[in-house]
Amino acid sequence: MPETDTQPGPYTPTDRTVPTRSAQRASYDRALVHSILDESYVCHLGFVRDGAPVVLPTLYGRIGERLYVHGSTGSRPLRMAGRGETAPGLPVCLTVTHVDGLVLAKSAFHHSMNYRSVVVHGTAHPVTDPEELRTALDALVDHVVPGRSYDSRPGNAKELAATAVLRLDLDEVSAKVRTGGPNDDPEDAALPHWAGVVPVQRRYGTPVPAADLDPAIALPDYLAAL
Repeated sequence: MPETDTQPGPYTPTDRTVPTRSAQRASYDRALVHSILDESYVCHLGFVRDGAPVVLPTLYGRIGERLYVHGSTGSRPLRMAGRGETAPGLPVCLTVTHVDGLVLAKSAFHHSMNYRSVVVHGTAHPVTDPEELRTALDALVDHVVPGRSYDSRPGNAKELAATAVLRLDLDEVSAKVRTGGPNDDPEDAALPHWAGVVPVQRRYGTPVPAADLDPAIALPDYLAAL
């Protein structure tokens, strides 16, 4: 779970975090950014490899003002970031998006989505300290299901050797949010087409036990709470 946040005030806008379109939807509010990050599981990590852009979906977790991105020791971004504390790191752009509604307008042009998104720019560095690595891996597990890291076997030496984590500080960050209904032109108001918002929600189904699970093992409270 994320630590208590101690950084005061909003993030500082930069040339890379001020959008060129719909700038009024941008926000640098720290609490809003954290809430958007904490509600999702998967980010998209963008970087440049051999002069060409690459974007990979991957798991992440947050501890305070730092994101941890999971990967294999053989994955491209981990190899490119280097090894050790003196590694140069990898310039990245990390994004997270929630779709909250489909906005259907009377004109095709004004169709849209209600969404919440975060964009993070920075340099990702490999986590090499063993204690930080274990803390980061616990945070990644708990980010998906809070409390799960205490209810599973920790990684052993072999598993830890095959697992890599990138660290990305939340310094250059922005959120962008759209809410509300369609923005139809006044002259289209009388058109005979339905307009409005179709809400999009995430929900959890009933947990399905593994085929070899001992029937005596009850469903944990943290799963029932989902």
